[in-house]
Amino acid sequence: MSSPSTTAPSASWWRADVHQDRRPFLLARNRITKAFRAWFDAQGFEEVETAALQVSPGAEAHLHAFATEALTTAGEVSPLYLHTSPEFACKKLLAAGEEKIFSLSKVWRNRERGPLHHPEFTMLEWYRARAPYQVLMDDCAALLALAAETAGTRRFDFRGMICDPFATPERLTVAQAFSRHAGVDLLASVAADGTTDRDALAAAARDVGIRVAEDDGWADVFSRIIVEKVEPRLGEGRPTILCEYPISEAALARPKADDPRVAERFELYACGVELANAFGELTDAAEQRRRFEIEMDEKARVYGERHPIDEDFLAALEHMPEASGSALGFDRLVLLATGARRIEDVLWTPVA
Repeated sequence: MSSPSTTAPSASWWRADVHQDRRPFLLARNRITKAFRAWFDAQGFEEVETAALQVSPGAEAHLHAFATEALTTAGEVSPLYLHTSPEFACKKLLAAGEEKIFSLSKVWRNRERGPLHHPEFTMLEWYRARAPYQVLMDDCAALLALAAETAGTRRFDFRGMICDPFATPERLTVAQAFSRHAGVDLLASVAADGTTDRDALAAAARDVGIRVAEDDGWADVFSRIIVEKVEPRLGEGRPTILCEYPISEAALARPKADDPRVAERFELYACGVELANAFGELTDAAEQRRRFEIEMDEKARVYGERHPIDEDFLAALEHMPEASGSALGFDRLVLLATGARRIEDVLWTPVA
């Protein structure tokens, strides 16, 4: 599909000339939506709708939510949030007995706006009870190819990078990616029990030209190396599945059975764009609480705020079966499949 020129700001998306430029992308979006629903139906999944209003929007340090409040008829106030993901609700459905579910949900994330970020966007999430997380790698590859086929393209082309969406994705561990693209031995800074050595990683980062601030923690340095050295090289030529994240960077994932330093977490990349984030799901409620508290302590340190912990979610986790789940940024995938240049080009009504 050709890429029309769309440079007008989102405030004028309703102008007829702007809409006509964007319309081919939007119609392709509809076709991809229908194709994905048909794919999940053929795989035996049930589509679920989750409530957008939640008592907790998530418990990750660097995710920011939109807050609101509910009023009773007596005027009593209860704080609520627009969810940043349908994850907690979907896992409660797994605890309730659902086996294979997917959701195409609107989600909201604050402090995010740019060519690949929008405050309101669509998240495709799917969960398989009693399935290893490697199965989700195959799911991701199938959905990438289906999006390209439905949009009528043979390749993704974004920011000077080309990716073949029909090629078998490369599987690369985070440690391998740090070594290959940054020249850093990542696991040298991770102990056998998963604890991290900030000074060791900071020294390695400085050696390869990464700026490190005095108050940066291990996670800050890790993120800076990923963003500056690793992500721009992923998904070039063919998709990349970046797997086995350090356990400290996978708050909702279970440890890898043969190496507790790393977790059953992977991300899918094409043309340097992160498309999906998947886990072998953690089902230990006590461990999940501990990780949530660590995340909220970090959020308080960096941003001076905390989100409440969803106690109902932790209670449901006690009943949830072993499962694997993935979250895919649907708008980003549509952007790559259609040849759009920015996320607003593939949203029917962008936020002003």
